[in-house]
Amino acid sequence: MAKTNEQKSSLNVDDALNNSQAFFLKHQRGLLYVIAAIIIFIAGLILYENYVAAPREDKASTILAKGQEYFDGGAFDKALNGDGAGFPGFTRVASDYSSTKAGNLANLYSGLCYAQMGKWQDAVKYLDEFDGSSDQMITPAAEGALGNAYAHVNQLDKAVKYLKKAAKDADNNSLSPTFLIQAGEILESQGKKDDALVLYKEIKQKYFNSMQYQEIDKYIERASTK
Repeated sequence: MAKTNEQKSSLNVDDALNNSQAFFLKHQRGLLYVIAAIIIFIAGLILYENYVAAPREDKASTILAKGQEYFDGGAFDKALNGDGAGFPGFTRVASDYSSTKAGNLANLYSGLCYAQMGKWQDAVKYLDEFDGSSDQMITPAAEGALGNAYAHVNQLDKAVKYLKKAAKDADNNSLSPTFLIQAGEILESQGKKDDALVLYKEIKQKYFNSMQYQEIDKYIERASTK
């Protein structure tokens, strides 16, 4: 009887993982977590741009700061498309100031706004345009956001790729376990339990000071069940 119940439980887990709508809704929280981390990192960057950068860069970053206010307040449409009162919107900043760091950052903000509005194809487009090579703090969070966006448009292999990369680049007890679990659950939904198990064991072995460590055994047990 216990074995039968265990089999039923395993089937229920697999059914849940293969339900794409439930799966993606579950990861909304993960995306919000990524966004919160990005905002913290970006604040310092914008301060630098406002006081140190060249005139064109300074103008772009000043405009960007207004958009950040809308973004932080949840006014994603205004942040994205402008307010009709001087702020042109992140997409316009990304286009008009594409050669600046602020313009590059506007791509990231545009992608995050689209994600918040549930427009995932557009989110992918702008998040992919963001070049985080010059900032090692923002890059992992941006990669994680892109991984989540790919998951929402059902490009699961790319989602796993970017989530794993984000975990590696972050290499900390906060972001890395979050991204590894997300990647592992996607792999499980694809029937790749062995690959998922590798990621869960990495959390167990490397991120023992993380919150996720407290419940990682249940993920390992689930992925170990054939």
